[in-house]
Amino acid sequence: MQEQEIPPTSSDEIHYWGDLPEQEYYKQQGIRAGHSFYTSPRGLKLFTRSWLPNTSKPPRALLCMVHGYGNDCSWTFQSTAIFLAQNGFACFSLDMEGHGRSQGLKAYVPNIDLVVHDCLSYFNAIKRDPQFTGLPSFLYGESMGGAMCLLIHFQSPTAFDGAILVAPMCRIADEIKPRWPIPEVLTIVAKFLPTLAIVPTGDLLRESVKVKEKLKVAEMNPMRYRGKPRLGTVVELIRTTDCLGNRLRDVRVPFLVLHGSADVVTDPNVSRALYEEAASEDKTIKIYDGMLHSLLFGETDENIAMIRRDIVNWLSNRCSTK
Repeated sequence: MQEQEIPPTSSDEIHYWGDLPEQEYYKQQGIRAGHSFYTSPRGLKLFTRSWLPNTSKPPRALLCMVHGYGNDCSWTFQSTAIFLAQNGFACFSLDMEGHGRSQGLKAYVPNIDLVVHDCLSYFNAIKRDPQFTGLPSFLYGESMGGAMCLLIHFQSPTAFDGAILVAPMCRIADEIKPRWPIPEVLTIVAKFLPTLAIVPTGDLLRESVKVKEKLKVAEMNPMRYRGKPRLGTVVELIRTTDCLGNRLRDVRVPFLVLHGSADVVTDPNVSRALYEEAASEDKTIKIYDGMLHSLLFGETDENIAMIRRDIVNWLSNRCSTK
């Protein structure tokens, strides 16, 4: 299998905010940030980022963040991390296998369980850092990253104090899921051609971003996967969401789930089912009328500000009790 090249970051690299160098932009935003590589227990070289409050005070909490399918932690995903760092939270994320600058074939996820272990190993390494000892820690995931957060919770049920799930892909709704015998055929073919990128799909980015000017920015991401989904990845997503959908009642971590009512990429009714079925004693759901999948970048600035307030308020209430 041919792996993707891992391009370096450079001072003249373009960013979602423009061509201002990273460190100048972060300084302008009043935060500290950096990037590095982490070698997972299975030997994968994974690209990581951090966004920290620029203050002598300890952070209010740790945010361990997971991006969605085909995305990465270096483009618009980091706009939320920057905002949270401005509000006193230490944020960490990584490009999962086959995404962004991490090792692996582009957009190929042969085993999500292994990716979950990669994420958990990295986040645990951050939590062991003496400067973060004793801080509350929360998971944060967008789309497939939301599903990953729940899988991390299942793998380590008491490791985190809560989870923020943004338009999570917890289960493929019956209205969206391919009908028999398509999943079965995909599974058979994927055994022989798992990396084949032939699965038909709509333009999910255009269906996710409401503001046209922001769609142009999202499309400029040099790391974004633009090909069709790979057979092995699709089969693995179907397997994982089927499993996760049957375990919603096993969710016990405190969580905030956010979803747009007009989201056609992930189903808001599945988030409603998560809220209804989860065993968590502390659970909150917010369904935003008329909003699409990209809640924290693709919406209007006013909508994004409202959602950000909901996130910070939820976190603040749970940090104050620690």
